[in-house]
Amino acid sequence: MASIAEHGQSAVKRTTSQSSGSSLKEKDVSEPAVYLSKDPESDEKSGEESKSKYRPFILGGLALLILGWWVSATILKATRHRWIVQTLFAWFFILLIVFQYVPTTILTKPIEAVWVPLVERPWYTLGYRIRLAIGWLCLLAIIFGSAFGFELKDGAKYTDRVISIAGILIFQTCLWASSKHRNHIPWPTVIVGLFLQQVIALFVLKSGAGFSVFKWIATLASDFLGQSQAGAVFFFDQDTYDKHWFFVGTLASIIFFIAFVEMMYYLGVMQWVIGKFAWLFLKLLNVSGAEAVVAAASPWVGQGESACLVRPYVDLMTESELHVAMTSGFSTIAGSVLAAYITLGIPATTLVTSSVMSIPASISISKLRSPEMDEPVTRGSITVDRGTQKEKDASVNALHAFSKGALFGLIVAGQILTNVLTVLSLVAMINGLLTWIGHGFGIHQLTLQLIIGYIFYPITFFLAVPRSEILTVSKLFATKLVANEFSAYLELTELQAAGGISTRAFTIASYGLCGFANLGSLGIQIGVLSALGPTRAKIIARIALSAMICGFLSTLQTAGIV
Repeated sequence: MASIAEHGQSAVKRTTSQSSGSSLKEKDVSEPAVYLSKDPESDEKSGEESKSKYRPFILGGLALLILGWWVSATILKATRHRWIVQTLFAWFFILLIVFQYVPTTILTKPIEAVWVPLVERPWYTLGYRIRLAIGWLCLLAIIFGSAFGFELKDGAKYTDRVISIAGILIFQTCLWASSKHRNHIPWPTVIVGLFLQQVIALFVLKSGAGFSVFKWIATLASDFLGQSQAGAVFFFDQDTYDKHWFFVGTLASIIFFIAFVEMMYYLGVMQWVIGKFAWLFLKLLNVSGAEAVVAAASPWVGQGESACLVRPYVDLMTESELHVAMTSGFSTIAGSVLAAYITLGIPATTLVTSSVMSIPASISISKLRSPEMDEPVTRGSITVDRGTQKEKDASVNALHAFSKGALFGLIVAGQILTNVLTVLSLVAMINGLLTWIGHGFGIHQLTLQLIIGYIFYPITFFLAVPRSEILTVSKLFATKLVANEFSAYLELTELQAAGGISTRAFTIASYGLCGFANLGSLGIQIGVLSALGPTRAKIIARIALSAMICGFLSTLQTAGIV
């Protein structure tokens, strides 16, 4: 396999904008003084010592409680069938508590003692071209193995799989031909990114454990977002909520989710999770810390907020880093709109799987299109910085953070509402004009979606969509690009409800639409990144269209693989 970690020995560090609570550790919150003291600092210090004194017992009791729950849930017949998810869930938190007091070197040193002499050193004694050849062979093996190593289902044919493989090769060839610096393409990063995309697809779609884990994540997300029903029913009523109006159900879920994420930021949970994801991609794909953080955060916090996590470095990011940051934003969706698509009827498993698969794919495709020509400032290190709140505006506790997040969620929900309303109306106006013009040529249904749909026709063909439905799916992709993915998902669910699309075409379309690559998001990305890095504004504007196309190709490639 090509170089999986060129900087495996680089130090990884993580900081947050919160002066305390940067991880899952308990936050030190100063209590208001209720009596006069000659030495307030000594009182504060004694309070901290008192907290730290009981902390091991509290966390130890919590670990034992989780362990007891895991044993009970594994033994009981009613919950025994979900042992994989329960085991991962329980031992994740148990080990998280344990490693608060036990150094991780107790595990890393034995692994390193075996890995370095038996794998790393022999691997790097091979020449670069030999390692690259091995990497290409591994990539081709997993592509052809996944295509022809499993039985056909749902009326699929081997010719469809051949078409999908041809599509992947054509996409990569076009990206290579249009690369800005073909001689500087980091092939190890490209190969590993494409390899990981295939691995994730196989893990989720072809293994019982992988499907169970991702199905559990998707079900958890769906159930969690469904808790917003209580608030929506309180303001309206059950009958109104059951009508599935966008304004009532979907926006309520968005507001609730954003408020919860903001509270998790205050507690340090989001920074910790994103930091671990970023560390993984830093090691596997040999990208800079800023690229890893933004790419890892994009599926969870969105294309604008993910850049805020590396706010101090945006002004120092290279053109290639900015291209990766924008591509990753275009190729995924944000957690804040996950609720919207789930309520429309898009499978939660599809949305979660697509976003995770698109992370390595977006990095790979972006590096193929815009290779690194400079030395990034954050090479070999990870820094997670909230970067959006000044000290005077910082939340004082978790409830305050939740409340502020709810207000921000209301703003986001309002933006979604107004954007969908106005964009749909604008597209309808343009289509009305085109139809009027088309009548002069004897064309009675000339629309923007039809024109771009025909342009996308050959691209959709290489996703192995059933022949009779290629134009239907390509028009959905056109709607996504011109309007937004929400409008396209609306059309997709309407087609499904009317029986106007097959299961195979619906699956391919639902994966292909799962990303922010549209003209509206193009303006959002340029605006956000230019505000964060004003000295890089011209570069950002110049590469934005390229990044959007690369992000779109990432989601289409994911659809083709699935």
